[in-house]
This record gives sequence, C-alpha cells and structure tokens, in this order.
Amino acid sequence: MADFDLAIIGGGINGAGIARDAAGRGFRVVLVEQNDLASGTSSASTKLIHGGLRYLEQRQFGLVRAALREREVLLRAAPHLIRPLRFVLPVNQARRSAAALRLGLLLYDWIGWRRILPGTRELDLVTDAAGLPLKARFHHAFEYSDCFADDARLVVLNAVDAAERGASIRTRTRCVRAERGDGWRLVLNARGQRDVVTARILINAAGAWNEVVAETALRAEPKRRLRLDKGSHIVVRRLYDHERAYILQAPDNRVVFVIPFQRDFTLIGTTDRSFVGDPAIVAASGEEIDYLCKVVNEYFRSEIGAADVVWAYAGVRSLYDDGARKPQDVGRDYTLILDERFGEAPLLTVYGGKLTTYRRLAEDALARLAHFFPRSQPWTAHSALPGGDFVYDGVETLIERTQRTWRFLTDDHARRLVGAYGTRVDRVLGQATKLDDLGMRFGADLTAAEVRYLMTQEWAQTADDVLWRRSKLGLRLSPAQTTLLERFMAPPSPTPAIR
Repeated sequence: MADFDLAIIGGGINGAGIARDAAGRGFRVVLVEQNDLASGTSSASTKLIHGGLRYLEQRQFGLVRAALREREVLLRAAPHLIRPLRFVLPVNQARRSAAALRLGLLLYDWIGWRRILPGTRELDLVTDAAGLPLKARFHHAFEYSDCFADDARLVVLNAVDAAERGASIRTRTRCVRAERGDGWRLVLNARGQRDVVTARILINAAGAWNEVVAETALRAEPKRRLRLDKGSHIVVRRLYDHERAYILQAPDNRVVFVIPFQRDFTLIGTTDRSFVGDPAIVAASGEEIDYLCKVVNEYFRSEIGAADVVWAYAGVRSLYDDGARKPQDVGRDYTLILDERFGEAPLLTVYGGKLTTYRRLAEDALARLAHFFPRSQPWTAHSALPGGDFVYDGVETLIERTQRTWRFLTDDHARRLVGAYGTRVDRVLGQATKLDDLGMRFGADLTAAEVRYLMTQEWAQTADDVLWRRSKLGLRLSPAQTTLLERFMAPPSPTPAIR
C-alpha cells in the first residue's frame, strides 16, 4: 500500500490549493516544495482577486466569468487577507472611448455574480477626490469593484489548512526522482537528507518549473507546452491619500494598476514579457521599471522615476502555450492534462492558472481524478481559511476586539496582525499583557512571539520567509534589523563532542 494517495510537487497557490481540497476530502496527501511556500510566482503577483477586465477584449468570457464568481467566494473565506477595492479607470479617448469602457464595465458587472461588491459608477474627476492626483486633462472616469489580496499568505494559509486536515507539507525538499510503476516512488532530498515516499497519483504543480520537474525528476521527454511570461512590479512611496486604486490604459493596449500598498506605499504593475531562462533568477529590468514609471507619469501630477522605487520584484507566469503571438494575448486560464497508462500510476500536470481561480482549479483537478476517488465531494466553496471564520465585513470589529483584549497594541500593530492572522491573532499574542511579554522587537512592530509562531506553525525558516512572504515588513526593516532577525532564526550550532 502506498504511503499517500496524492503526491503534489509545487508549493505555490495551485499546489497548496489542491493539497487543502484533497486533505479535506480525507485523502492522504504529501506536498513537496523545493524552497519556501509561495517562493516563486505566487508571491510575485499584482495581488488582485479579479476577473481581468482586459480579458473581455480578448473574448475570454469563460475565464472572466469564472474568476468574477470566485471573488466573493474567496472574500468570504478569507476576509482578513482579501479586501474589496474600488478601481478608478480614467477615460483616455486616445486609447479607448468612454462608450467602449462603459460597455465593457456593464458586461463586467452583468457576468460578475455580485452579492457583496458594489457596481460601476461614473466619476467627475473635477469634483471627486480621485481626480486630485491626476493631471487636469483627465476629467471623466469610471469606478468599479474587484478585490486585493495578500498572495503569499493566501498560499501559506491553504497549506496550514491542508496540514491541519492531515496533509504532510515538506518545504525546502526537492523531488530528485519520480519512478513510475503501478504507483509512484519519489526520492526526496531535504538539505542533504534523503527520503523515499510512495503515492498512488502524482500531480505536477510546479508552475514555471513544470518542465524542469518533468525532465529531471520524471525523466520524461519534454512536451514544450509551457510558455513563460515575466511580469514585473515596482513599489514607491505613497502617491496619493485616498484608498482607491487606479487602472491606467497604457500606449501598448495593456493596463497598469496603481494600488495603495502597506499603508505608506503604492504598488504599480505589471509588465508582460516573454521569458527564457531560470525562473529562480528573475528581476525587474531597468527597461520595465522605466515603462511602468512612464505610464504612471502620463496620468499623475507627481512624476516618478527609477530613483523613487523602494522595491521591485518580478515573477514568471507559467502559461499553456496556445500559439498566441504576444505574451499579453496568451490565455490566462488553466489547463489540466491527465496522463493515464495501462498498468501505470496516473500523472496530472497543471498548466497556467491565476491567483483568483486557484480554488476552482483545485476542484477541477480532483474532478479529473474522480474515478480514483468516487466518493469524494467538493467542499471548499463554503469553508473559511484559517483565521477567516468571521463575517466578510467584520474586520473593523475584529480589530476593535483585538485592541480591547491586548490594550498595549497600537492601532497600526493591531491592524497588521488582524490582517495577517484574523481570528487566530490570539495564537500569536497569547496571554501577553504588555508589549515586553512578546519578547525581542526586531523593527517596525515585529516581535519574537510572532516570529516563533511563524517558525512553528507556518514553516518560516529564514528572514526572507518572514519579511517578504509571511509579511511585507521587509519594506520597513533596516539591514541591521534584518541581520538581527536572521541571527534569531538561525538554527543552534551543534554542541561540540566532549573528548
């Protein structure tokens, strides 16, 4: 008998989502990730839960409809990580007419299956506060709804839920060999320690490393179905005072988002460039940074340049190659390919996908395997993620309750903790009655108590895990403070043998 029903390679949003869904159905699951959870594309997104307004122009109506229906499902499941956000779309007649934008947004609302999010409205930028940061020539806009998410924490909490339902989550563990017989025999390497596990079914959800896994671990002939597309983002100091985002029409027919980020910053992205090379070595180029700044400068009064960028990041999207010529024209929907052979264990390969549709992808993946598990049923559509078991509009109430319970917390500290942990904030703060009870302070409001929680409950092993994936406090800590955190998290040196 195999050790596991499912073995999943890849700890991004797709792999973690499948692991959670499968574990909740009672399957024995192991997930293997070569680095940290969300260490690739899943922490390098624009961080939106959205339908993709521009995909309507490409007539990807099925993708947009499915994504829009997921917005409120995810908002209800994780209201601490996902928040409604209004987007301001200035009319730029040189790019798209007001009539075309109005029609597109009418369709976006109509197929959006909204129960919570408000619909589209028109704005007079001369009188509305959204017009203040913009150049005077923009006097008319539309405003519509989507959602903003903490992408990396969404991955981590799917993994947490999977583990609590019995899944084995193995980070910093590489699958070096996958041998196929009537079951799968996986040879794993965890920092030099070798292990072997067996599974009935293997799922390759390695994203941009999909074909690398196929060629090196599975020793399979490359199918060349994977197309890699690089998207870059920049973060600058806050450009405006209100809490709405902007969607700007760029000269190349793309759109660029300008989003309030981490209270004091503005997130700007993204680009679309074909990518060839190692997905682990990807960075925003000077040309991409200049492109994003140029689009913003066309619309905003305050101009920005490369010198204003406080953080830049890039990720590699793994898309199913459908023959489209331009990266921005490649379909963003996912493709699942099931390889079944007589007398051999099945292999399911995941191509593409979006942050917004990961839950639906997981359901569809398990539906493809339903003949192996005939009694399993979908369940995630109405189940909260860890910490999300409160009403979708109850964040402010939870913050107030947190501050009443732990009176030493500042408003900003309470908001950040609730935004990360939701109703599980008590697991971080425990019985503390004063700030000193939380131990060492590393900078900003990061304490030893929180770091220990992340290390013991969320697989954090390095300062980067804490500062850039479990939080975004890397924007606030100095190099000296980061070094202090690294030393705190370092494993203890082995005690020398007594001779």
